[in-house]
Amino acid sequence: MVPSRLKGKFYRVVIRPAMLYEAKCCAVNNSHFQKLKVAETRMLRWMCWYARRDRIRNEVIRDKVGVASMEEKLRQVRLRWYGNVRNRCPEAPVRRCERLHMRDLRKGRGRPKMYLGKVIRHDMTLLQLTKDMTLDRKLWRLKIRIKG
Repeated sequence: MVPSRLKGKFYRVVIRPAMLYEAKCCAVNNSHFQKLKVAETRMLRWMCWYARRDRIRNEVIRDKVGVASMEEKLRQVRLRWYGNVRNRCPEAPVRRCERLHMRDLRKGRGRPKMYLGKVIRHDMTLLQLTKDMTLDRKLWRLKIRIKG
């Protein structure tokens, strides 16, 4: 039988990076984020041999496996990417997804879209970060780091 912590390490190293691959440079809307959370919870429950009818909370399972929540890791991935974009060489080419001021000029119905710049500003205010902190890479890495 494989220990739960080892299963959690496998999840952190192999599965979660694949799930969060494109999420670092585009704003994830609520429906996609909800699907990511559901997929993560299903995988963790499956790894621990728990069913929903066992009535064990998701936080308990995450603690048992040693995995941080998807929301925190998504925030860390976005902010790490933002720090890399801020510190790169000025002559480096800019890809389309690296433009933080993307705007959709078409008028649509419903709630306005979340843009990456706005999401990153929200993440930075939540963690009490400033743009100047990106210049010190060790401080930036220390501030955005989440265990698990």
